[in-house]
Amino acid sequence: MGGMNANTPKTYRVGLLGVGFIGKVHAYGYRNLPLFYDPVPLSAKITHVVTSRRETAEKAKQLLEAECAAVDFRAITENPEIDIVHICTPNHLHREALLSAIRHQKHIYCDKPLVANAAEADAIEAALADYRGTAQMTFQYRFYSATMRAKQLIESGSLGKVLGFRAAYLHGGSAQPDAPLRWKLTAAAGGGVIADIASHALDLVDWLVGPFQSLMAETHIAYPERPAIGAPDKKMPVDAEDCVTVLARLASGALGTIEATKIATGSEDELRIEIHGSHGALRFNGMDPHHLEWHDATASDQPHGGLRGWNRIDAGQRYPQPATNFPAPKSATGWLQSHTACLANFLQAVADNRPADPDLQQGIRVQRLMECLRQSARQRCWIDAQTRK
Repeated sequence: MGGMNANTPKTYRVGLLGVGFIGKVHAYGYRNLPLFYDPVPLSAKITHVVTSRRETAEKAKQLLEAECAAVDFRAITENPEIDIVHICTPNHLHREALLSAIRHQKHIYCDKPLVANAAEADAIEAALADYRGTAQMTFQYRFYSATMRAKQLIESGSLGKVLGFRAAYLHGGSAQPDAPLRWKLTAAAGGGVIADIASHALDLVDWLVGPFQSLMAETHIAYPERPAIGAPDKKMPVDAEDCVTVLARLASGALGTIEATKIATGSEDELRIEIHGSHGALRFNGMDPHHLEWHDATASDQPHGGLRGWNRIDAGQRYPQPATNFPAPKSATGWLQSHTACLANFLQAVADNRPADPDLQQGIRVQRLMECLRQSARQRCWIDAQTRK
């Protein structure tokens, strides 16, 4: 007789909503997971893809060797054959797909930000009351080996009392006036740097040394108009911020700054974080992800400086088992590797039938922090991050 043997592990069927840049990144994780993890957390295969146009859906189906292609997200979120839903669409399209996936008890892996605004986050939170699946946000910067080591150092008390911090996500993609008005630069699609890259910085600071107590922010639009996509002579109004600067106070009382910008000429995709404590300090730069820099303030400075100073910890590819040594512990960490690790974290939670971290509640948390920034920028005042609902 045919059918699955009782001892044969289940292969989870995955539906991918959106197969643009970030959708391909998620697909990369599935395709390469067996190279990085032995054993893999669970067996999974992308079987269904959905994009906005039939021709792109069919192309994605061929590329990913999927079984089905469609243009309606319900073909995935309401499909009884699908176990896991990936949401990789523009921000303003997340809400309905999330609500549908939650209602149908799918496991969910959602790219940041969770949704387009705080009201949509409230709707997701209400829906989660009856949700029994496993869901996770794609805050992949938590999953660099160096940032994982930073978390260990902080939790061990090696940093001492946190005195201050600064985080910056620098990008130069919008520095020129002829950069076209893509969806990430429009408010209608839930765009702007607060959603696109400040969300990562907010999550990383919150995870390492949070929670936040209050936030104050200022935003700026560099050019009031930009060329339309495919029609460079046509100018379109810009209504989403190009940069945001934040003054932030933690619940511990420590004060710090967060900057996110896409008009940092000369920068490509540079996430930096620096944290100063009473016993030591650490700093990380995503353009040098192999290393975590650590300063031990308790080390002797005698004689002639002793051992006091900044040390570069070779974090590299040193992930815990069941991660393999592929490509090698000494190989420089790559951005795609952090996505693979983030995906593995989610799939392991699915396999263990337990909540994932960061979960959708963290997506809601970050969403509300982003709203604090927007409100502060509008009102030019401090916003209490702990009482906002």
